[in-house]
Amino acid sequence: MSDSNPAPSLYAAREPIFPRRVSGPFRNLKWLILIVTLGIYYVTPWFRWDRGPSLPDQAVLLDLANRRFYFFWIEIWPHEFYFVAGLLIMAGLGLFLFTSALGRVWCGYACPQTVWTDLFILVERWIEGDRNARLRLHRQKKMDFRKARLRVTKWTAWFLIGLATGGAWVFYFADAPTLLRDLVTGNAHPVAYTTMLILTATTFFFGGFAREQICIYACPWPRIQAAMMDEDTLVVGYREWRGEPRGKGKRQADSDLGDCIDCMACVNVCPVGIDIRDGQQLECITCALCIDACDDMMAKVGKPRGLIDYMALSDEGRERAGEPPKSVWKHIFRARTILYTSLWSLVGFGLLFALFIRSDIDLTVAPVRNPTFVTMSDGSIRNTYDVRLRNKHGEDRLFKLTLAGDPALKLEIEGTQIDTVNVTADTAQLTRVYVVASKDTGPAGADATPVRIWVEDLVSGERAYKDTTFNGRGN
Repeated sequence: MSDSNPAPSLYAAREPIFPRRVSGPFRNLKWLILIVTLGIYYVTPWFRWDRGPSLPDQAVLLDLANRRFYFFWIEIWPHEFYFVAGLLIMAGLGLFLFTSALGRVWCGYACPQTVWTDLFILVERWIEGDRNARLRLHRQKKMDFRKARLRVTKWTAWFLIGLATGGAWVFYFADAPTLLRDLVTGNAHPVAYTTMLILTATTFFFGGFAREQICIYACPWPRIQAAMMDEDTLVVGYREWRGEPRGKGKRQADSDLGDCIDCMACVNVCPVGIDIRDGQQLECITCALCIDACDDMMAKVGKPRGLIDYMALSDEGRERAGEPPKSVWKHIFRARTILYTSLWSLVGFGLLFALFIRSDIDLTVAPVRNPTFVTMSDGSIRNTYDVRLRNKHGEDRLFKLTLAGDPALKLEIEGTQIDTVNVTADTAQLTRVYVVASKDTGPAGADATPVRIWVEDLVSGERAYKDTTFNGRGN
């Protein structure tokens, strides 16, 4: 291609978006969700929960050093990671369910990127003013004292929000009051400072400068959501058959103009800068702020609300013909959403069942395979097992080990003549166990004999077992 006809650029520079303040039921709902979600995030690490003298008293704690996850009265051990996997599956199914019913409602109301961006825009509006004032400041080329003061004030506030965000995150991984003291005095681990620095920088950049770019380019969900939606999904849309032809000016009773007065209110409040009147677009996060803005304008010009509203594609023909749309509940409760709800509930009930039936004691048995068995000097056969005993109680417990199977086999614990082991509170203790078959009374007729090792909590009476195999013969 010649220099006179250069190839078009595949990259378009970002045009900053300055959403206008709007009020209405959807904006109020977003404020409520913002307050609740940020409150949960920032406050949760400071909740206390008494678990006993040997356990942490933080209600929610990801104790990576000791490989524990504490959530109020629930304690998840490493071998119980299926609980975490189940919760992730439930989160995925929940996202599919909400998207199938209401489009990108998660993105518009509860996604962390949306919540923190809303907070950053609120701070920006407090400092620099509403849309028109921020536009004038942006278009001002000269950096005078006022512009510099406003910019520095805004960036400082953003930085403090980012710092609080990174700080709150690290408090989930250590005792919050202790870690706060160590952070302030400079005695915290470098990993804590590094994590806070990274999260502060990403929050500052994503919420302050990238904003809708994260939703449009970095997040994969806009490209996946189409598979979760169908013609009955309720999404934010524009009733073109009612609004067109749009036009400004005084409305007359016999005017052939539609209800849309082309005031651009829906565009000016949009946090991703699109015009919903152009139809459904990948960038739309279904935040419904355009509904609030349009309803407000319709009220001012004496027109009914709903020019922009939550609607389904399947209702378009009915509405064009002047018929009322189907009930909202008929759109929400249909085969796809019922399937997602059933799967979500099934996983949830399964996790609850597993949580309630799990024991406070547990064991794993690992036969020592090198060698498989040992022939002792007196002719007896001995197998060795590494038994890991888990005491999930908040106090030390005495565990008794017994053997079930061939009565000719005897169980011995290394280093003691008794059949009990004292297991420290909230630990998994490794114990070496021997199963011995004497020369005269050992099992015969098979090279491998099934056996069962039992453990009993002598305080509570709880029992657990694991099946294993005894190798070799005693005669």
